[in-house]
Amino acid sequence: MRRPLIAAALALLALAAQVSTAGAATISAVIDQGVRITLPAGARDVMVGNPAIADINVVDSRTAVIQGRSYGATNLMIIDARGRTIQNSQIVVSAPSGNRVSLYRGPGAGAAVANVANYACAPRCERTPMPGEVDSEYNRYSMPFSAYAQRAAEARRAVAQNGQ
Repeated sequence: MRRPLIAAALALLALAAQVSTAGAATISAVIDQGVRITLPAGARDVMVGNPAIADINVVDSRTAVIQGRSYGATNLMIIDARGRTIQNSQIVVSAPSGNRVSLYRGPGAGAAVANVANYACAPRCERTPMPGEVDSEYNRYSMPFSAYAQRAAEARRAVAQNGQ
């Protein structure tokens, strides 16, 4: 009688260790870039805690891509068919590390807000708005980019309506 209890306790400990290590990994993502991840076997539902920070697109039953949306940290939860959490990982979205230049204009120390302009450089620099810039500047440059998704959705609806 005692041996089955010990075996069951050891099995539960092994399962608990497996679940805690599955959720221990931190996923690093760069803003406006994707990170490919492998989904664990048995994954049914995939959720991101705050989709304003990171979003996820499931490619197939074993692959997903996390998209960094805004600076910050959130979590990724993967649920199996029984409703159990099989993975709970932290996602940290940060700035790109290379080929970037930030130009600060405006008053020096003690000023309320400095005007920041960000550029992507390889080999020449192009203006790339990033969160943290003065809102009017950020909106002026980011609006054409954010309209891409809306135009793509409209095109999909038009194709669906025409039966093509």
